[in-house]
Amino acid sequence: MARKQSPTLTEAELPIMEILWDRGCAVVTDVVAGMANPAVAYNTILTTLRILERKGYVRHTKEGRAFVYHPVVERGEASRKAVRNLVKRFFQDSPELLILNVLEDERLDENELSRLKRLIAGEGGGAQ
Repeated sequence: MARKQSPTLTEAELPIMEILWDRGCAVVTDVVAGMANPAVAYNTILTTLRILERKGYVRHTKEGRAFVYHPVVERGEASRKAVRNLVKRFFQDSPELLILNVLEDERLDENELSRLKRLIAGEGGGAQ
């Protein structure tokens, strides 16, 4: 049975998207050259780009004989989608449970705590 496709970016897809976000567009050889792991094969990158296209994260245009891949989803939108998926899967669709979990597990410095308090009070200072 085929594995269910992840609605968010997988560990293999994220580095490819990072390259596309940084460059604006790229052909497969550019993505291969930009990968931190030089052992990733051309065909693996091409297959992953096709998956990203099916998922709606990228599109391609044809320039001469080459396919040029362009990000369709912005970095911020992808991260928001991943957080929404995380909240739905692990925290009963409750952002409060996610935040409580983070606050219980992580040490925040005074600046971070002050910023969170301002955000909760509605004084702005949105996400970076």
